[in-house]
Amino acid sequence: MIATQNLQQSLDWTVLLEGCLIGESIAQKQLYQRYAPKMFGLCLRYSENFQIAEDVLQEGFIKVFYKLDEFRHEGSFEGWLKRIFINTAIEYNRKEKKHRHLIIEEDLEMSLSYSAIEHLIKDDLINMIQQLPKGYRQIFNLYVIDGFNHIEISALLSISVGTSKSQLARARQALKKQILLNEHA
Repeated sequence: MIATQNLQQSLDWTVLLEGCLIGESIAQKQLYQRYAPKMFGLCLRYSENFQIAEDVLQEGFIKVFYKLDEFRHEGSFEGWLKRIFINTAIEYNRKEKKHRHLIIEEDLEMSLSYSAIEHLIKDDLINMIQQLPKGYRQIFNLYVIDGFNHIEISALLSISVGTSKSQLARARQALKKQILLNEHA
């Protein structure tokens, strides 16, 4: 019975991917509905606000459908998707940074007590992460949440390993400050 269910899910998955590859809108919609909530959460972590996260989500899915033929079935599909969405968010932030540098320039350490963290709810923490300066936010997300190491981050963002480490320390300090202010409010 379980083997039959697994085979059916595998066949359904194969049919769904094949439908997406040939541009069937029903298959694309199903794929979007299956992964959009999780990928939106990822986009939200890398974005300053809800609207930007929505833009990144849309850009990400456009890339997914455009590059679907590059998926080699050599790992999880969700992992492949995640990589595309992380890269899309970083690219989006780079474009925004270049655009902002024409207008204005911007920029701005973590041993949080467990009691401070347990009083936060998930939404509060996401909001605090979104308020971090873009560089801090990206590195914090890549290192703490998505599990990249500093060497991978430096290659992905074209920065030095030292910059990655110092930005992470500064992000942690900024979050610590926000959490402590929130705790005393």
